[in-house]
Amino acid sequence: MTTSKASKTLARIENDIEKSREEGNWIKVIELAEQLQRVKPGATTESLCNFLTGEAKLELYLQDNPPIKKNVAKAKNQLTDSKDLLLSAASELGKKAGVALDSHLLLGKLFYVLEDCEAALDHFDEADLQSLTEKTLPGRSIRIVAESYAIKGLCLEKVPLALSSKFKAAERDEQMIDCFKKAADLGLLYLQMHDKQQQQQQQQLSVVGSGTGSHSPQPAVPPFDMGLILETALQRAPVLCIQNGKLPEAVDCYRSMISAVEASGTHSLRVVLTRQLAEVLQRGVPGPLYKPISDISSTKKKPTASPWKPKKYNGLNLFIPKNEYEEIILLLLISEAMAVREAVLSQSPEFKDARKKALSNATLIYDLLAVTLVKWGQTPLLQESLERAMKFSYEEAHVWFQFGLSLDANGNYIHAYAVLKQVARMLPNKVLPCLLLARICYQHLNRISDGIEWSNEALSRETAEPQSLLSRCHLFIGIGAYCFAQSSHLKIDKETHNLKASEAFLKAFQLDPSDHLAAYYMGLFAANQAQISEAITRVKVALKLHSEHAPSLHLMILLLTAQKQLHEAYVLLECALQDFPDCLNLLFVKAHLELYTVGSEAALLTAKHMLSLWKVLYEEQTTQESTQENRSVLQLYTSEMSDKDSNSMHTHSVAASKVEQALSEVASTISSAVPKPGLQKAWMLQLHIWVLLSEIYLSQNQPDSANLCLQEATTIFPLSHHLVFARGRVHEYKSEFHEAKQYYQNAVAINPAHIKSLQHLGLMYHYLGQQRLAEKTLRDAAKLDPHAPQTWYNLGKVLEVLGEVESATDCMVTALQVEKHCPLLPYSTIPLAFD
Repeated sequence: MTTSKASKTLARIENDIEKSREEGNWIKVIELAEQLQRVKPGATTESLCNFLTGEAKLELYLQDNPPIKKNVAKAKNQLTDSKDLLLSAASELGKKAGVALDSHLLLGKLFYVLEDCEAALDHFDEADLQSLTEKTLPGRSIRIVAESYAIKGLCLEKVPLALSSKFKAAERDEQMIDCFKKAADLGLLYLQMHDKQQQQQQQQLSVVGSGTGSHSPQPAVPPFDMGLILETALQRAPVLCIQNGKLPEAVDCYRSMISAVEASGTHSLRVVLTRQLAEVLQRGVPGPLYKPISDISSTKKKPTASPWKPKKYNGLNLFIPKNEYEEIILLLLISEAMAVREAVLSQSPEFKDARKKALSNATLIYDLLAVTLVKWGQTPLLQESLERAMKFSYEEAHVWFQFGLSLDANGNYIHAYAVLKQVARMLPNKVLPCLLLARICYQHLNRISDGIEWSNEALSRETAEPQSLLSRCHLFIGIGAYCFAQSSHLKIDKETHNLKASEAFLKAFQLDPSDHLAAYYMGLFAANQAQISEAITRVKVALKLHSEHAPSLHLMILLLTAQKQLHEAYVLLECALQDFPDCLNLLFVKAHLELYTVGSEAALLTAKHMLSLWKVLYEEQTTQESTQENRSVLQLYTSEMSDKDSNSMHTHSVAASKVEQALSEVASTISSAVPKPGLQKAWMLQLHIWVLLSEIYLSQNQPDSANLCLQEATTIFPLSHHLVFARGRVHEYKSEFHEAKQYYQNAVAINPAHIKSLQHLGLMYHYLGQQRLAEKTLRDAAKLDPHAPQTWYNLGKVLEVLGEVESATDCMVTALQVEKHCPLLPYSTIPLAFD
């Protein structure tokens, strides 16, 4: 009976020892080792107990002291007992006890902590680490072997070669990579085994809890810390492959680790691995060298299942990227999802370091996402990702800046303005946010005064703290003054702001003579002042600095038409279209040039080509119910609409466009029409094409066809002033002057600065005998644009009827003078340029 009881006690102690080792309860291991020695005294038991005690003391030390250089002196003082015990266990008696091998492996770890890498390698050689048989082992043994491979690789990196031989160096590198690969596999396997054990314990506790009638929820399994050694090893193999120029092998290493079933201790590490693989694929593996995952798995024989390999994800419905674009975006989205999950939301001071670390990791991912998604036209996806980052990016200017830029790229200008305004507040010395705010005000929000204020703020910041943007600050001030002068009705305001614009453009060009944009705006300003020779000189400078600048080419074509060099303008236009075949702006000019030179049939073909081109460029966007929500996460395409406003064929007042859009929405509601889905700017482009087609059909004496085109345009924006004006033109063609007058009045009501509507409204008043109204309307048009010959000609006809012959003659003479310098289309049809 006594022998049986002692056997049971011995078995219980041994089971408790193994359980405590697996759980990392090292204090209990020491207590149990002492009990074991009392229950079963002897030399073999003593070796076993020495091993257990030495192991426990080593692990207890490492729990509080990571193996880094600053802790070496401390380790030498505190690990003496552990070293002596493990050396004793590594003797012949230890072999009989079955602990000599593990003792050598732990001694290798101990000497690595003491920074004695040569001694560590000697112990790994004693254990014959490289020749260990791959067999099923308990979790603790798996960890010991995994750390041994990792430490051997780290020691090989530190110990210099005895001979400086390239062959020996390559052999050493291969050995290191092999060690780190095995360490990674075994480390991931150990973490998976640990998770499995934890889950089993949770299930057992749940069963016990349910048996007692308790409904208390079980605590979640805490994240497991794999330790600095294993964490380092998991990242070293692919890095070494990259350093040795073995990029495909590095990619295989990353893929192997990422495809392993996730364990609780690998969350933060997987964020790093997925991001690093995305970087490697993006920077170091160009298209021809990329091997899809499916190709790799099919060309290589599957290795025999090894008990030292971690479990991998498998199944029928797994998504497998087909090209580098899909794989990079998938990796970054996985990284982002994990980074968001690990984000620290609390702003309490005690979480400052954790919050800073989490934000730093997330910022790296968002920067890569920005570079990748913008490159492939996936800015809506980028906006969604950055919007998620807002909840943990309080007062973090970098993330807010990225978010503001993504909003701007997606056409959410009001929201972008609000976000960038906060960025300008967070970065009180930075010039760039102010310039971006000014651009949005000028280009999209029709807030010219605010844009000028932001430009002046940028100038004051640049003056206080130079950032090499002084020229751009003056340029933006000039653009604001130019826009203000163009929209102003008062002569004194026009003159004042034109002078400011001229001075600012000149200052910008003097500060940076290599800036094509400054030269372009000097040319545009001169063109609007009817200084054609000066404008051509300036535009030639701009084109010399940047020969592929579409606005400069557009302006040069219009300047040639102003000089009546229509053939030269057409030749230049054809050359420009070879470089920009999808530019609707240039095609719009081509249609008008053909209408007045070649003939209406050629213009009709160009307009029809524009309509088909519009379908290619924008139909996919407009047929979707939402431009952002219905897009596949990995739908990759090259956006042809890189600058949504650069394709606008009319740069009329943004305020007018907002009015007509609002009126069109009201009209659609009243008539129960369904508003057009998708990007509204794209629909506005189509409206302009239908209006152009109606104009061409009128020139061919086909008013019915013109009406059909306008009916199509009506379904887009029923109350666009361009559409209303075009309807007036059809009635004018039919000599229905009362109806035409009404339409022109409506167009002027929507946009009081629309010159063509004012010109034709004045003409209708003239035809209907309302000469004074005609005179006033035409004089208003002349104030807005004194360089339009049609305005002066119509005004001359009205004054002649009123008997004011001398004034009529002056108007006719003025019409002849300005006609000499009048372009085919107004210079205002060229959109504002900022690049």
